Amino acid sequence: SITCMSSIVNMLCRVGQIRRCAASLSQTLNQVAASRQKHTLPDLTYDYGALEPHINAEIMQLHHSKHHATYVNNLNVTEEKYQEALAKGDVTTQVALQPALKFNGGGHINHTIFWTNLSPNGGGEPQGELMEAIKRDFGSFQKMKEKMSAATVAVQGSGWGWLGYEKESGRLRIAACANQDPLQGSTGLIPLLGIDVWEHAYYLQYKNVRPDYVKAIWNVISWENVSERLQTAKK
Repeated sequence: SITCMSSIVNMLCRVGQIRRCAASLSQTLNQVAASRQKHTLPDLTYDYGALEPHINAEIMQLHHSKHHATYVNNLNVTEEKYQEALAKGDVTTQVALQPALKFNGGGHINHTIFWTNLSPNGGGEPQGELMEAIKRDFGSFQKMKEKMSAATVAVQGSGWGWLGYEKESGRLRIAACANQDPLQGSTGLIPLLGIDVWEHAYYLQYKNVRPDYVKAIWNVISWENVSERLQTAKK
């Protein structure tokens, strides 16, 4: 009958619309995946030679344009592979990729913080709320500096020394992380100040004398940046 034919035509139209919708959605999802923001190497706000004599230009150039750039590139490649494994429901590959995500992702996170923690106008002592928190939690600025320096120098092999904020207690804490393990992902502490003690961060200038490098870096710490990070962490 005409009514029956009309129903079939309507149904076919709806099926066609659903297919077009699905095709359009699939295309959109593919475009989103393709345009996924890739991680990029952040620019420094100062020249490579600006932290001399405490950290020389050659170290800064290699550290930023080579080492950090490698973490960024490898992170992008790993994330792409991870997205493919997710799309396929390939859990084995997802698990296999996690160490590379942690290493390169941590390297990118840590260095992005590190560059802003440093400044040619750094050094001296912090002011205001940050200084009060340091005095409350460590007794004095000098004691905090000594404790953080000792923990940083004592890192076995490669790693980082950190001053972090513990959200639950509202206290400042010192911690050390191995390799490129990110502070927050590893300990739950929000990173305020990091000191990189991978050999590429100091060896060209300080050779194997890590304590000298750690002592020198306090001259270029941007307490303004650390204070801003504390304010953000408390929100």
